[in-house]
Amino acid sequence: AFKKDTGDVRETPALMVCDMLMKDGAIVHVYDPKVLIEDALTEFKYHDLEVNKNQLIFSKSAQEACDGAHAIVVLTEWDEFKTYDYKSFYDKMMKPAFLFDGRNMLDHAALVDIGFEVHALGKGQIKSSGGQSQIPDFVTRAGSGLLSGGYSP
Repeated sequence: AFKKDTGDVRETPALMVCDMLMKDGAIVHVYDPKVLIEDALTEFKYHDLEVNKNQLIFSKSAQEACDGAHAIVVLTEWDEFKTYDYKSFYDKMMKPAFLFDGRNMLDHAALVDIGFEVHALGKGQIKSSGGQSQIPDFVTRAGSGLLSGGYSP
């Protein structure tokens, strides 16, 4: 959802992010606690964005959205996203595992310590002390809240 603690998807930038990822061939796994699938699909249609239902998958949990993912993309500021066990997400993701924080609301140092390659809006890549990281040619799994979640080629 574009607005915190709502299911409102009107004019959310997450639509464009999902669209760009799908155009690059990604399978986008979306998790948002309140957004209804029908509302999201209606908003895509309103913006004349085609959705291949094989590429846009709505997950029932953040954990499900992250399972087997290459990347997590956080595009909502729900407080629950601050409380997740990101270590358990990391353990089930493909490596290297990327996390893009579009709201700058997560503890980036803790995520780097877990092993994530972290990129934050307006901050670029967050590096561990002395560590080198690589930037992917494309993100390969994203989920609205966790594309909020994941995406796989």
